[in-house]
Amino acid sequence: MQIRGRVLGEDRASTVEVQDGKIRRIDRSRPAEGALGDESLVIAPAFIDVQVNGVAGRNVNTANVTAEEIAAIPPHLHGSGTTMFCPTLTTGSAEQMTRSLKAIAEACRDPKMAHAIPGIHVEGPYISSEDGPRGAHVLQYVRDPDWDEFRRFQEAAEGRIKILTLAPERDGAIPFIEKVAQSGVIVSLGHTGAQPAHIEAAVKAGARMSTHLGNAAHAQLPRHPNYIWEQLAKDELWMGFIADGHHLPPAVVKCFVRAKGLERSVLVSDAVSLAGMPPGRYAGEAIFGLGDPREVDVSPEGKISLAGTPYLAGAGLLIHRCVQNIPRFCGLPLSDAIRMASHNPARLLGIQDQAGSVEVGRSADLTLLRWDVDQKTLKVEATLVQGEVVYKAER
Repeated sequence: MQIRGRVLGEDRASTVEVQDGKIRRIDRSRPAEGALGDESLVIAPAFIDVQVNGVAGRNVNTANVTAEEIAAIPPHLHGSGTTMFCPTLTTGSAEQMTRSLKAIAEACRDPKMAHAIPGIHVEGPYISSEDGPRGAHVLQYVRDPDWDEFRRFQEAAEGRIKILTLAPERDGAIPFIEKVAQSGVIVSLGHTGAQPAHIEAAVKAGARMSTHLGNAAHAQLPRHPNYIWEQLAKDELWMGFIADGHHLPPAVVKCFVRAKGLERSVLVSDAVSLAGMPPGRYAGEAIFGLGDPREVDVSPEGKISLAGTPYLAGAGLLIHRCVQNIPRFCGLPLSDAIRMASHNPARLLGIQDQAGSVEVGRSADLTLLRWDVDQKTLKVEATLVQGEVVYKAER
């Protein structure tokens, strides 16, 4: 198969040849008849989203989640240029979380799903109990870190948990972080009201990341010190952040990226099951599981919040919208925005030799993008997984 367009970061068109699921050759000298794409398109590495709770009515965290439900998620992500994602579990009972982990592991017995899911992100239950930092997580199930429980989680996941989000101020968190980090799992700080000393100790113990920095926080904080500044200042911590225009103001996104630098910035969607659904009010069960009494509002702009509160309940926009916003918010080129959604998450997960760049030998997970440099609008024209076209935009 041949694909025509401008490889990300290059000024002139090339022909990318794909064979046996990998990039076989990049020919910068000639056009190709019958190739997919055209010379105005950008050929970019497909996006890797390390925080996806669900999409289009599919939910990783429902009580009756099945492997089939997990397998139904990727097609809804392909239109955003995403071919790999980390299904993200949120705080729940041990039984519920274990069911979700087993369903994901079962789904990954299909090689295509194993390719789509480079790891599982467990967000909770070892997070802050406080309003604000807890976000929309269910208070009833928030608890202190438990190494034996986490090992049972990892066993249920068949070793696929790659990221664990927790609050380092919880009792026993620091020695727990040491064990989790030594096991090869990325410890990410999030849903936390930590003091600077807690963050310092967590980093020394092996924490490597901040989960959706700037969100799941108190509405008001001391000017300084506070846990946002402390995490920004830690060069050891990668930053996951949501640039959908709802979770963080543009000026905050710009400052965050400048503070962390391109190398340590990772765009995430934090998409939930109501992402892509029509505006309106929904039962909280759609996101939080059976029996949850809360209600959730979806705005026409895709903002999802707990009804009657200022708290967000996840994201309603997918990662291509975050990529689109980075040039707008930060004044950076599109190539930098795409790096934050492809190469950087690949590096974070340790799969940069397989994905995250358009290079000979890499998996042909690609997205063809149409970028209007004046209007700063991005359209996904096509998405390929291992050389197979899985999405084409309607004309």
